[in-house]
Amino acid sequence: MNRFLFTGLSLAVVVTLLSACEDKQQPDPIAGPDTTKPNVPSPTVSRYLTAARKTHDYVLANLLTPYKSYRVNATTDPNSAFEWYNVSQIYADAAMVKRGDTTYATYMNDSFNWMSHFWDDASPNGGYFAFVRIDGTGKGSDPLKYIDDNSLSGVIYLDAYAVSTGAMKTAYLDKAKACANWLIKSGTWDTTFDGGFWWNTAKTVKPTQSNGLAMQLFTRLYMITGESIYRDWATNVNNWLSTKLYESSTGLFVWQIDQSGKRFTEKFTYDNAIMVEAFLLYGEAMNDPSYQVKAQALGNAMNRTLWDKTHNVYIFNTSDRRISPAWCGWGSQAMIRLYESDKNASWLGYAQGNIDAINTVLREPNSGGYYQFAGLDGAGRYTNIEGVDVAWMQRLQALLSTYR
Repeated sequence: MNRFLFTGLSLAVVVTLLSACEDKQQPDPIAGPDTTKPNVPSPTVSRYLTAARKTHDYVLANLLTPYKSYRVNATTDPNSAFEWYNVSQIYADAAMVKRGDTTYATYMNDSFNWMSHFWDDASPNGGYFAFVRIDGTGKGSDPLKYIDDNSLSGVIYLDAYAVSTGAMKTAYLDKAKACANWLIKSGTWDTTFDGGFWWNTAKTVKPTQSNGLAMQLFTRLYMITGESIYRDWATNVNNWLSTKLYESSTGLFVWQIDQSGKRFTEKFTYDNAIMVEAFLLYGEAMNDPSYQVKAQALGNAMNRTLWDKTHNVYIFNTSDRRISPAWCGWGSQAMIRLYESDKNASWLGYAQGNIDAINTVLREPNSGGYYQFAGLDGAGRYTNIEGVDVAWMQRLQALLSTYR
């Protein structure tokens, strides 16, 4: 009996020892990698970028033609193309390309190539006419050429130049230079009122907006090329504007001077927005910080006089308190430029508030188009949706989407 006990105990010890050795020889399994996906929220897309894309959808569905032109509108004038409407769509698409969506470059470049239908090939100085039909016929049927059309076109081509490469980049710069060359040789700057550009070749009025856009074009070309001719013209225009059309009592630029010398003292949002940008560019080009101060002062004057506090929007002008997408929206572009210059976020507040108000009153929510005019509260809203207004709202919301 004791022998069996000993034998049983011996076996138990052996089994225990073997089990212990087994445990030491087989370590715990190593856990595999955790394949659970972290709950990371998707990047938020700015609602303004979304709105800009929907606005472009309206353009494609209603305004873009098989010829690569853009019609004035889809209702009352579907067979006409206006120069500044078409070039404004290039402006809008350049903003989208800059925002990172290169698919818009095709639309931008196609439109640029089609713009040749407005160009006066019969004149050694060229220049854009204001009107053709959507198929490109009818060039020169209205012989007038406009300083603002040609200046704005050059400015827009420099935006496109900045987001392009290769042959297209060269083409945009060359055409911007051609626009400036036409301005210089057009005969629309003369000694009447000691200088200044007339609005068009009919020489009826000398306005702020035409001269301000010319100043922007000359300044930007000087910044790119370093050629003194552009610097000198920018300086001449700047001096003339500040002498003849600036009103010190309000801190704003007035509308225009007519042939008789009458000074029209209405103040327009877009005139002064153009001059905010012109001052910022000129100060950068000339390395003169006083022009940033001038631009800031002009922006503050706009917000004192042209901003309607009740409706949170820029008015068309001091004699017409309606709102319009392009004309009033230009104020948002100026405020964005001020923010980019000095990083004061209050400028963005005005830019965003203005766009929001225009969206509330003038945007057609289903299509993404924009009506041309309305009262501040929406009363008397026009029924037409103009191509230039749609283009500008695409552009402005693309610009704002970088920050808001």
